[in-house]
Amino acid sequence: MAQKTRYKEIFIDKASQFGFANIGFARARKLEEEEDRLSNWLKQGFQGSMSYLDNHFDLRLDPTKLVPDSKTVVSLLYNYYPEDDHLSNGEHKIARYAYGRDYHKVLKTILKNMLGELKELIGNFEARCFVDSAPVMERQWAQLAGLGWTGKNSLLINPKMGSYFMLAEIICDLEIEIDHAIRDHCGTCTKCIDACPTDAIDQNGYIMDASKCISYLTIERKDDIPQEFKDQMDNWIFGCDICQEVCPWNRFSVPHDQNQFFPNENLDKMSKRDWIEITHEVFDTLFHGSAVKRTKYKGLKRNIDFIST
Repeated sequence: MAQKTRYKEIFIDKASQFGFANIGFARARKLEEEEDRLSNWLKQGFQGSMSYLDNHFDLRLDPTKLVPDSKTVVSLLYNYYPEDDHLSNGEHKIARYAYGRDYHKVLKTILKNMLGELKELIGNFEARCFVDSAPVMERQWAQLAGLGWTGKNSLLINPKMGSYFMLAEIICDLEIEIDHAIRDHCGTCTKCIDACPTDAIDQNGYIMDASKCISYLTIERKDDIPQEFKDQMDNWIFGCDICQEVCPWNRFSVPHDQNQFFPNENLDKMSKRDWIEITHEVFDTLFHGSAVKRTKYKGLKRNIDFIST
């Protein structure tokens, strides 16, 4: 068996053991085909106040600058679709990925443990793990690795599991047998475009004006939410799943079994009044170790007040 193939089989086996739903491999190189697209997106100001996206432009395009002598970008998918998603259907909605413990912390630990076992089997090699933690173009690499296509809502869509998954990467100096991209299956569907209440998705799809996205407005934006969005938030107080909820491919979503992604049981007890009157102490208790901490108490209170008044 060729060494490239043996490495691939070892990685696939370990990824399955550690709970990843899928894994794919692409050759590490500069993403020259993405350079103009990324530059134009930034020039149009679609990143809003996320100024960090302007930084490290070259690093973002070229993983060999992140991991010298890297040969392969390994992309992984981790399912987060909840069996009970009522927290995304009430008067104060939370995006499904944020129900439980912060996925950055959960997956980073899983990846590090997995990498340790890979090195025990293969021998030492240079590698770095990423979970939305560095300038890595995650969706583009996952697409090149055959894990899906970038949909009209700009999310990666897998034909067998939809889009409710987190992306993670291992960039390493091993030469591993690569996979190949699959074709776009969005076709003439415009459900995500039609459903977005803030018109954040371009009418032709595939371009997201992040500065209009509810996820951006409720998480990344630090200033007050502009009044133009007053009646368009659809009760979302952290993130938004609308473009995923209407996507036909998510009929293939199945519940995850990661107990760290289960919500704090006290979230179920929150009434409309509890949300409106939430205190800093309650916030800290409800969202200890959660991704919701990103918006901080002040940000979540701003979001709640915005949809409630």
